[in-house]
Amino acid sequence: MTLAELGARVGRAPSVLSLLENGRREPKLSLIESLARALGVTPEDLMRRQAPSRRAQLEIALEEAQRDPAYAGLGLPRLRPGPRLPSEAIEHLLALFEELRRLRAKPTATPEEARAANAGLRAMMRDRGNYFSEIEQAAARALAPVGYAGGALSQGMLLSVVSHHGFTVRYVTDLPRTARSVTDLRHRRIYLRQESLGMHTPRAVLLQTLGHFVLGHSAPADFADFLRQRVEANYFAAAVLVPEQAAVSFLRHAKESRNLSVEDLRDVFSVSYEMAAHRFTNLATHHLGLTCHFVKNDASGVIYKAYENDGVVFPADVTGAIEGQRLCRFWSGRQVFAAADRFSPHYQYSDTPSGTYWCVASVDPGSERGYAITLGVPFDDARWFRGRDTTRRMSSACPDPSCCQRPPADLAARWDGMAWPSARAHSHVLSALPSGSFPGVDEADVYAFLDRHAAE
Repeated sequence: MTLAELGARVGRAPSVLSLLENGRREPKLSLIESLARALGVTPEDLMRRQAPSRRAQLEIALEEAQRDPAYAGLGLPRLRPGPRLPSEAIEHLLALFEELRRLRAKPTATPEEARAANAGLRAMMRDRGNYFSEIEQAAARALAPVGYAGGALSQGMLLSVVSHHGFTVRYVTDLPRTARSVTDLRHRRIYLRQESLGMHTPRAVLLQTLGHFVLGHSAPADFADFLRQRVEANYFAAAVLVPEQAAVSFLRHAKESRNLSVEDLRDVFSVSYEMAAHRFTNLATHHLGLTCHFVKNDASGVIYKAYENDGVVFPADVTGAIEGQRLCRFWSGRQVFAAADRFSPHYQYSDTPSGTYWCVASVDPGSERGYAITLGVPFDDARWFRGRDTTRRMSSACPDPSCCQRPPADLAARWDGMAWPSARAHSHVLSALPSGSFPGVDEADVYAFLDRHAAE
């Protein structure tokens, strides 16, 4: 029965009945009685909260679903459940809506899932020697049109690379706090904050942003996908700023001279110490036949990033994740903070249960918090590096707790039960990881930012 047909039976305009049908007007009791007679039901049937049938229940649920912000945010036209729409189709739509609502409410990943994803990603990098030939080729293609000939990439060449891919660059002071960059895909603009951020300098951030588009990334499907994309975009940026052909030529010459050095790689290509150390791990195994490890940690020894394919054993949790674990206090990444000049290279040999390693560590002066960056190789490969003649040598028994995780027996005997430290609260460990396709990014801020700048 159409609204026009029903309206003729009860003496009401179809528009009035439409308002009742959509819950926008309350009917009088006399109209309810007229409707009941016209439909062959009782007034109680019309006023009962339960749906009179499974089909009616589905139609009501579909109407409520389409009012939900999660559904409305899809921008789909309103779907009317007419007689030609099978009940099975409505059931499918409602099931999809429930999954959409569940995913919106669910954090992107629990901390355990995030650590497991990181461990899986690191294992993949180890298997490949941290060398990604397809990204190296993408970086080489990006540089080809701008006439790069060697050395540090000039600002003009950098902007030419970006322009060649159809983007312009805008430096702003009001970039959302949760974003390192914002890309306006409508106007093909990349917005950056003009400041130095260690490895994430404006040059690096610009290329990391461009890397997502050059490498064909789409919105991350989950946290593991987000991490993978970030690693690939960072790799692309490093491969453009420290191009493979020029860097390998430089490193091979340095190896022949037994003078390999992260500092020289940093200075020749004008990048941060962290990026230079990262880039060395990309090229060392594939081109120089050297295995190595890399660590980024703070003064308390907490590991933020790490990579190895040389057999060194990092502390790890039950998932195999090393991020957030504490580095042995006798390793160079901890010892450098006690050095007379923490910003100069700190060379050291470390005897560990998995072998002896030569390492060079330095504290990044561009980091406000102060992170140590360590590059290490097995003892036999130290002969290729500057600083191999150091006499500094430490011994570590970690992960044996007696190494540095427990106090010495005499100290424990004197102070056990007599100390009560006030612990610094790490409130972030109680928080679920942020939700959304791009974890931690405030979309409302980003969209408001783009709206402010769209008319420029």
